[in-house]
Amino acid sequence: MRVHPFNMIRPHSARAAGVSCPPYDVVDTDQARDLADGMPESFLHVIRPEIALPIGTAYNDDAVYGEAATQFERLLSEGVLQRDGAPSLAVYRLSWEGRTQHGIVCCCHVDDYVNDVIRRHETTRPDKEDDRTRHLLSIDAQTGPILLAYRDQAAIDELVQHAIVGRPSCHFKSSDNVTHTIWDIVDTAPFIEAFNSLPCAYVADGHHRTASALRAAEAMREMHPDADPDAEFNWFMSVLFPASQLQVLSYNRAVSDLGDLDEDAFLSALSDIGSIESTKDPVPDCEGAICIAVTSGWYRFVFDDAQAPKDPVASLDVALLQDRILGPMLGISDPRTDPRLQFIGGIHGTDCLKKRVDDGEAAAAFSMFPTRIDAMMDVSDASMCMPPKSTWFEPKLRSGLFVHALDSHVPADI
Repeated sequence: MRVHPFNMIRPHSARAAGVSCPPYDVVDTDQARDLADGMPESFLHVIRPEIALPIGTAYNDDAVYGEAATQFERLLSEGVLQRDGAPSLAVYRLSWEGRTQHGIVCCCHVDDYVNDVIRRHETTRPDKEDDRTRHLLSIDAQTGPILLAYRDQAAIDELVQHAIVGRPSCHFKSSDNVTHTIWDIVDTAPFIEAFNSLPCAYVADGHHRTASALRAAEAMREMHPDADPDAEFNWFMSVLFPASQLQVLSYNRAVSDLGDLDEDAFLSALSDIGSIESTKDPVPDCEGAICIAVTSGWYRFVFDDAQAPKDPVASLDVALLQDRILGPMLGISDPRTDPRLQFIGGIHGTDCLKKRVDDGEAAAAFSMFPTRIDAMMDVSDASMCMPPKSTWFEPKLRSGLFVHALDSHVPADI
């Protein structure tokens, strides 16, 4: 693993709470507009620039990317964001509901992503890649860090503990009750050396941003064939966390209808492939168990162990749900595109699942057991891909606390 210090663009600590915001893909346009209302310094103006444009403007309209560049330049010219005079790393601590995780803010090389040193577990959609690539090239900067995981290393843990003994450069609690604390790392050599001993890291959250960073670098290499192989546009902003500190929540599902089945027939079909019983607890207690909400209440369902596949993808609960229930029983053959299927992050709890059923928005909802972080890494090591929406990491990294300038002005018309 190569980690690269960079000249961070960031707000003054006194402004960090007002500038920083949720990631672009966690809030929709209407939510972003509400959150940014009356807050001209919010970084949402950069990562959700359509909020300043007429309602109904397409997310990929040329005006959206032009507005992103305008807003970014505005925050720089007004001094809301300032660029550090020297490259550095940082420790970024997030504390939430009694859990704490410490990550290293750095840049990683796109070639390491290509060469499987940085490993992925999801496929990406071309339209989302196009959007993030255009946004990146329009402002010549990366606005949201990639969440990377690595298998725990005692030597890195020790370096982190030494780095956080001093006064932090930034400390605040965001509106979602997550406490964010940052310590700058000026002496970067020990961290660079320690990470260099790691064989690999894993994209936990941010596959589209990682793929877009690669596409942007390839475009810039083509336009600047004589540039240094380590030119700044070859690096993408990341935060590296030890895997044991990351919290994975469930990624639940709901379906709008049961296809050709009524509720009784659906429950009967489930009994043919596992055990099912009514329950008052909507949270599954182990792998292989799913809690299912229908109009008559909650049911606990457990897949038949005798049928459980052994490969690292097919054995995941989300894969079993798709391969044994959603596909053959309900006719949802492509979970990426079927409009009958909705994905609900575990942060929203289980009450919202039953409410969707009770309100008639869904015919059934599925409360999943969280995918283990080790399972995610095993899938990545096997060069395989997990089903869509298999993991929901919480807490989320804030956008606007760090920005990485690519230092290459390349037109965005690719």
